[in-house]
Amino acid sequence: MTSSFLDRMTGFGDAEAIVFDNTRYSYAYLVRRTADWREYLDAHGVRAGHVVVLESVSSVEACAGLLALIERGAIVVPLTPLPAAKRAEFHEVAEVEVVIAIEGEERACEHTGRSSERELYQQLRTAEVPGLVLFSSGTTGRSKATVLDFSKVLAKYGAPTRPKRTLAFLNLDHIGGINTLLHTLSQGGALITIPERTPETVCAAIQEHRVEVLPTTPTFLNMLLISGAYQRYDLTSLGLITYGTEPMPLGTLQSLKKAMPDVRFKQTYGLSELGIMPTKSKSDDTLWVKLGGEGFEYRITDGVLWIRSDMAMLGYLNAPAPFDEEGFFNTQDAVEVDGEYVRILGRKSEIINVAGEKVYPSEVENVLLEIPVIAEATVSGRPSPVTGMVVKATVTVSEEIDRRELTRLVREHCGRRLEAFKVPVVVEIAEAAQHNDRFKKIRSAA
Repeated sequence: MTSSFLDRMTGFGDAEAIVFDNTRYSYAYLVRRTADWREYLDAHGVRAGHVVVLESVSSVEACAGLLALIERGAIVVPLTPLPAAKRAEFHEVAEVEVVIAIEGEERACEHTGRSSERELYQQLRTAEVPGLVLFSSGTTGRSKATVLDFSKVLAKYGAPTRPKRTLAFLNLDHIGGINTLLHTLSQGGALITIPERTPETVCAAIQEHRVEVLPTTPTFLNMLLISGAYQRYDLTSLGLITYGTEPMPLGTLQSLKKAMPDVRFKQTYGLSELGIMPTKSKSDDTLWVKLGGEGFEYRITDGVLWIRSDMAMLGYLNAPAPFDEEGFFNTQDAVEVDGEYVRILGRKSEIINVAGEKVYPSEVENVLLEIPVIAEATVSGRPSPVTGMVVKATVTVSEEIDRRELTRLVREHCGRRLEAFKVPVVVEIAEAAQHNDRFKKIRSAA
């Protein structure tokens, strides 16, 4: 499977494959770099079944290195540069045997001296297939380490149809970043990388490199709206924006459609544990979506989404795997159903119980974002001796405002739009970003 993927890339010849640091690289160049990586892995004793960290930002070298490690049959742990403590934690959990760090065009390889015999790794070695270890964002707790069969990940990419110019928004340490890379390369498209993910740099890249597809997150799209950057650049090449990883505020989606009427918006659904599930949005300006397709099944039990996937993970390295006896995975996402469409409400663990009444944070956040002075909102629960929990809103404001005045605005507006138990009792102004480096809300910080 890996060799056929590389053979397909070879067939794309001199077509543009990757833009990195504003330099364009062809498929022929990427194939040559992958061959050079084979020699590098040979020289440094990296063998099939080794647990290998590939530490780098998204780049041509990182892409070539990843492809060579897959071809080699290694168990790859892609990481971006991390704080020392987090890096050490991830290395320990994954029981890393080899570390390859990329800095520009320089590569450094180190054998750690470990020899991991983890059961999940042994399954991959016995099957003689490459593996992939991904760490969750940890926005609501400790990061979980997911182990996937990389040959099953590769198997989902079909024959080329129409190549697209796609922005690499998510990094290779995220299932969305892996999917963007492999899907783009499997189709003969061009992957546009950027040095930093700000509204200005994203819009500038779209304009300069005629990007057609932007896969991103609701949090970033809200930042894009607030910044107004979309008005300062020529985005006429952009035909599709896909969004996922967290619930999208309906008001944000409708504002986006009004701001960019010629762009199609598509909700995606994917988990490191299951891969990216085929979806079909009911329309550009609603949050109702059809789920499922080849290799995926789902069912809804007690309002929670369960999914069975052909490319499901083998398990977690540091937690029990929530599969039932039929192989369905508990996503912990609460959903509503309307015929064949579903609407993702958010993680069940995030539901706030106020005197026996359920409050979904996304519903309150949608209403808070209707207040002009509020640029970003994160809703969570705070313990209460009377009701068990009360609703707390942590907001980022677009202009200076007295906290008491802000609290009055929030309570008055939410009081008109929501039931009384959903109205925030506590309102705080955020002193730091409310999202992580994957542009996903940090619920535990609210």
